[in-house]
Amino acid sequence: MGELYSRFAPRAFGVARRVLRSDAEAEEVVQDSFLEVWRTATRYDPRRAAPERWILTIVRTRAIDRLRQHGARVRMGESIGREPSPPPVSGADDRVSEAREARRLREAMEKLPSEQRKVLEQAYDQGLTQSEIASATNTPLGTVKTRMRIGMLKLAELLET
Repeated sequence: MGELYSRFAPRAFGVARRVLRSDAEAEEVVQDSFLEVWRTATRYDPRRAAPERWILTIVRTRAIDRLRQHGARVRMGESIGREPSPPPVSGADDRVSEAREARRLREAMEKLPSEQRKVLEQAYDQGLTQSEIASATNTPLGTVKTRMRIGMLKLAELLET
């Protein structure tokens, strides 16, 4: 297990960090993921995936699950994939800052292709899982997952500028 961790942890951290945009959360997800790898090692089938792909899939899934957990609290005034902002303390300056961030997020969301924007809104605003989105829209689950992943990457790029 130590050898697996040494070999794949840096790449796993990179995957989790890209999804979560938080070093602390990425570290937690990587630790939880390697515990899951350890617990489920007997079910690993090398014919289905190489060890690296299997581990990174677990990490990515756990990171997305973590985002989804936070998604119920994420609203238009908060950055997707980060902890919700603390409540305003000093008044007007904070409200202006929150309004500015909300506007940036809305503008970035509007720039996404409609298919990507819709799945992100369903996941984060309505709290639907990827499976629920697939059922509700009569779209293959793989397509929903791809749209979410690409949408999140584009959204992150748009918000960084």
